[in-house]
Amino acid sequence: MLHVTSAPDDKALSESVRRQADEIALPDKLAITSIFGRPFDPKIWSGAPNNVATAFERLGVETIDAFPHLTRFERSLFGVKYMLSGYGRLPTSLSLFRGAEVRALRARRLAKRLKDVDVRRVLHTGTLDLPACDTDAVDHFLYCDHTWDLWFRHRDAADPHTPKAFRIFDDYDRTCYAQMRHIFTFGTYVRDNLISHYGVAPERVTAVGSGMGPIDPYFGAKTYDNHLMLFVAKHLFAEKGGHLVLDAFAIAKQSRPELRLIVVWDGKDKNLPRRYPHVEFRTQLRWGALTRLYREASLFVQPMLNDPWGQVYLEALVSRTPVLGLDRNGLPEITENGRHGFLVAEPDARAIAAAMLDAASDPSRLDRMGLSGQRHVLKNYSWDGVARQMAFVMAS
Repeated sequence: MLHVTSAPDDKALSESVRRQADEIALPDKLAITSIFGRPFDPKIWSGAPNNVATAFERLGVETIDAFPHLTRFERSLFGVKYMLSGYGRLPTSLSLFRGAEVRALRARRLAKRLKDVDVRRVLHTGTLDLPACDTDAVDHFLYCDHTWDLWFRHRDAADPHTPKAFRIFDDYDRTCYAQMRHIFTFGTYVRDNLISHYGVAPERVTAVGSGMGPIDPYFGAKTYDNHLMLFVAKHLFAEKGGHLVLDAFAIAKQSRPELRLIVVWDGKDKNLPRRYPHVEFRTQLRWGALTRLYREASLFVQPMLNDPWGQVYLEALVSRTPVLGLDRNGLPEITENGRHGFLVAEPDARAIAAAMLDAASDPSRLDRMGLSGQRHVLKNYSWDGVARQMAFVMAS
């Protein structure tokens, strides 16, 4: 089945962005912070801080990066304190960042950085350099894709955090949210949780969505009867549902031998290609090659266990490829409750296999989903749109 659509008028969209920016009293300077590395590094947090900064620059706002880092010695010291505090064993380096001492140290270093560069507005991309210590001099804003409470609901059964850790870290975040002048979220479901669980006033939190990676929309001919499914995980293979997909595909292929699955991964587990000989494994792909796979696939399969959003879903949909994943976190919102893809209730290989077979049974439906999904993404998700919404709130 072939289908061709026309591209939107990019010149008209750019002119609209400029007109809206002219109507907003934009801040002169804005600091953007990240605890994971330099915010303007495209590899940090799926590129979100860098993409937001670039979008603000297009609006005419000078953006300044802020990275309140820790030394190796400090990481080791805080790791010991974390375990001695009764929070559980240390599962990841991210966990040690949640302690009060680490947060306070990062907040002080961030405050010094803001003072040195004379910036009075800062956008945090997470709460782990908060609570702030300079709210009298600086307006603090937050852009987040999840909350501690939401994450805990779908945590792994072997998660080592103690009940004490959950209560204390939840209270830390509640204090952070109370300090923010305004909070921006990727999804509406996160906004709802901030209001219901953390008591944030509705007028102080706005769902602004996200954009995606540097992938162009695909408007060319596309077929949906090639039986090609795609899974993409450059890291966190298991957490993004990789083993679930492999097991589900093995089940589905028994009923439909013509099905194909391409897995893009980091190549760490050398046994996987031998265990799943009917799966095509790809690694170290350049962006152009990955883009072609998005466009060629008839279904994007990614049952992420606890990922809060998933920009890969947007990248698939903008390529007119319907998506299949778990009915949790941000995917129901991205797919408009299954209008542009398939939602599976639980992380069960047989249930995912059944959804794969259901999707493959009707190429015409996939075509309709691909078209509606692309229109939805182009209308609602862009970094320019995120920056405009934030700028409007910051100016008010």
